[in-house]
Amino acid sequence: MKIYDELVARGLIAQVTDEEEIRELINNGKATFYIGFDPTADSLHVGHFMALCLMKRLQMAGNKPIALIGGGTGYIGDPSGRSDMRSMMTPEIIQHNCDCFKKQMERFIDFSEGKAMMVNNADWLLDLNYVELLREVGPHFSVNRMLTAECYKQRMEKGLSFLEFNYMIMQSYDFYMLYQKYGCNMQFGGDDQWSNMLGGTELIRRKLGKNACAMTITLLLNSEGKKMGKTQSGAVWLDPNKTSPFDFYQYWRNVADADVLKCIRMLTFLPLEQIDEMDKWEGSQLNKAKEILAYELTALVHGKEEAEKAQEAARALFSSGNAANMPSAKIEEADLVDGNIDLISLLHKSGLANTRSEARRAIEQGGVAIDGEKVTDIKHLVSGEKLQGDGIVLKKGKKNFRKVTL
Repeated sequence: MKIYDELVARGLIAQVTDEEEIRELINNGKATFYIGFDPTADSLHVGHFMALCLMKRLQMAGNKPIALIGGGTGYIGDPSGRSDMRSMMTPEIIQHNCDCFKKQMERFIDFSEGKAMMVNNADWLLDLNYVELLREVGPHFSVNRMLTAECYKQRMEKGLSFLEFNYMIMQSYDFYMLYQKYGCNMQFGGDDQWSNMLGGTELIRRKLGKNACAMTITLLLNSEGKKMGKTQSGAVWLDPNKTSPFDFYQYWRNVADADVLKCIRMLTFLPLEQIDEMDKWEGSQLNKAKEILAYELTALVHGKEEAEKAQEAARALFSSGNAANMPSAKIEEADLVDGNIDLISLLHKSGLANTRSEARRAIEQGGVAIDGEKVTDIKHLVSGEKLQGDGIVLKKGKKNFRKVTL
């Protein structure tokens, strides 16, 4: 199966400018394509993960990826999918975030011997002369047409700033520059980027008389139509210091039954024939599918050794075995009162409960256990002595655990 047909079979392609041309380019390794990543944090997250996997797939098929770091567009902020304006970042924060992105991308993309490029749009955007840009690019954008773009329409009620209105022009200008500098003939991105991407293909056509292509990736949504990759405590990050390999594994291990096979198809590199067989699985077999999903994705992001540790630790939670690799929390001596800490405080300080009232409810509802033993007394005390050494395994609900030590 050629790469384009595989992307279709995996459910990854949402919209394309010219299917036949894109099929011809990527099937024959003729695409020099880019995906942009704005440095809005110091780590990539699950939302970027699909894009990285797509870059890896296309590179394996002989195409050349350009990872475009948005050191320039990061000064503005993309309004797509947002109901409010992004906070403004300092140049120092933007640069720090760019550096963090580079390290993480190297786990997915082979940048050796000209096989891929990493480029920062700050190199051309930050030196632009405003009047020259208006004259060069302004005549090629219709304001009426821009306002029909989905990314702007949803902001019109609360107010769209002129700052953000320029984002489409900047992203289009990126494609225009990459086409001229590096022969970049394709842009890929999330489906919410479609309007911005069309702006780039149109600018290239109008300014250079050349044809460039765009293709969007299906957004990773769960069965309820919500974006995946977020938990109650925030985003699922690719940085192990922000989301531990265990927590990353557990996120995928705990996806809904209705979502597991779709995630395996879209995100893993398992053969389609194997996934087609798994499509027939049901009932308890879906738990096995979730383990496969969690292991494969953790291995991709953190390496096989960390994936194996996370898997062993997750299994240990249900077999009362060695829980050395599960997420941990430390309690300070100062947290003890007369050598003890009450269970409500322990749940709160360990991060298993966001508030003391949430901790109290969990205990009263029978959802808390210490070393596998359910505790329903809200006044229960845990001794500091018990927290020494290996500590205890504290559990809230079916899926949330911490190894708590003093």
